[in-house]
Amino acid sequence: MSFNPTRRQVLAGLAASFYLTEATAMTRTRTETNHLVVHGAYTPTTMDIGALEIDRWHRERGFLQIGYHTVIRRDGTIETGRSDALIGAGVYGFNSDSFHICLVGGKAEEGGWEANYTGLQYDALREHLRTLHYRYPNAEVLGHTDFPRVTKKCPAFDVREWYR
Repeated sequence: MSFNPTRRQVLAGLAASFYLTEATAMTRTRTETNHLVVHGAYTPTTMDIGALEIDRWHRERGFLQIGYHTVIRRDGTIETGRSDALIGAGVYGFNSDSFHICLVGGKAEEGGWEANYTGLQYDALREHLRTLHYRYPNAEVLGHTDFPRVTKKCPAFDVREWYR
């Protein structure tokens, strides 16, 4: 299955994002879930952080709270971020129907993106996606980079291919 939105879907998503402020998103529930989106935190392998630290970073950027619904730490622990019921903040134009998962790591020593996640993280991610697929059977598993207009290589691996 290939994610290839029509021009109309992209424009509708962008228009919705323009009118859907962070404050509005924090008070609106997600009524459908069409995408399970995997992100990387863009942190080095030596940085062991979780939802609390990412929440602080997002608040410093003007969010009302963490944009991701879950965070997977280096040891495979899955931490809760934004409430599952609320619209997340992870892919401009596609937040209203997406569930966002963030893997800690992803930054190469010399800079740039690198899939330096641990085996425990990959195991936790696979199990988490299976659970989410049970709840949202029609949702497509994608990486952040798979969306239109996204230029960064987040999360640094082909999520669709990996999850097959």
